[in-house]
Amino acid sequence: MPLTGKQRRQLRALGHHLEPVVIVGQAGVSEGVIAAVTQALHDHELIKVKINEGPEERHEAAEKLVQGTGAELAQLLGRTVLLFKKRDEDSKFDKL
Repeated sequence: MPLTGKQRRQLRALGHHLEPVVIVGQAGVSEGVIAAVTQALHDHELIKVKINEGPEERHEAAEKLVQGTGAELAQLLGRTVLLFKKRDEDSKFDKL
């Protein structure tokens, strides 16, 4: 289910202080990057991903990450992407 504007705003506020946990390098969004992002989403639910210069434009890279992981795009600001994927059980974001 897509996030509402209010939910995105709450996630942006919660993610403001976070540091990027995955960095997309010059090879772009690969299977290894998608696996790392999937694991980070499982562990943290809300993560930042830094997209460095690579073969894809930042919007393309963000879309590949969303499709590859099944996450929701909360924000794309510059080259930093804020992704959210709620866990089925034991979620910190039950109120969203």
